[in-house]
Amino acid sequence: MVSFLIAAALVLATIAGMELFAWWAHKYVMHGWGWNWHRSHHEPHDDRFERNDLYALVFASVAVLLFWIGTTYWVVWWIAVGVTAYGALYFIAHDGLVHHRWPFRYVPKTGYLKRLYQAHRLHHAVKGKDGCVSFGFLWAPGLDGLRAQLRKNRDAEDLEFYESERDALAD
Repeated sequence: MVSFLIAAALVLATIAGMELFAWWAHKYVMHGWGWNWHRSHHEPHDDRFERNDLYALVFASVAVLLFWIGTTYWVVWWIAVGVTAYGALYFIAHDGLVHHRWPFRYVPKTGYLKRLYQAHRLHHAVKGKDGCVSFGFLWAPGLDGLRAQLRKNRDAEDLEFYESERDALAD
């Protein structure tokens, strides 16, 4: 029982840690020196795959490495489970729910999922890498604060918005 609780705690802590790491990587790598890959995710296209999908391959490779190390160190194996679980949650919430990259076309009307959906739409409202808000993938700050920050960024940086996302700015 104790080892199950330790394993579950490791998995949950890793998922939480991955959201913090993902926020940092999204803001400072993907919207920084890694924009060359991430740009494809912010520009309209009809392709099934994006250059941005290369990030998933990089992170999946890390998970595979952790599983390999975890064959010797059980703690690392459970961390690899947490990294993989985060990847699955990301795939469902981000690629499925928000971007409809698979046939599932649900748009949430209430609660946490609606806030997550709208926060990510606000992230994509800006053309380009600068001035965006809401860099998390599973945690979304309050929408009023995000809208206020986006308006402030727009005024300070003369940002251009995608027409399709302008309604996300409405209160």
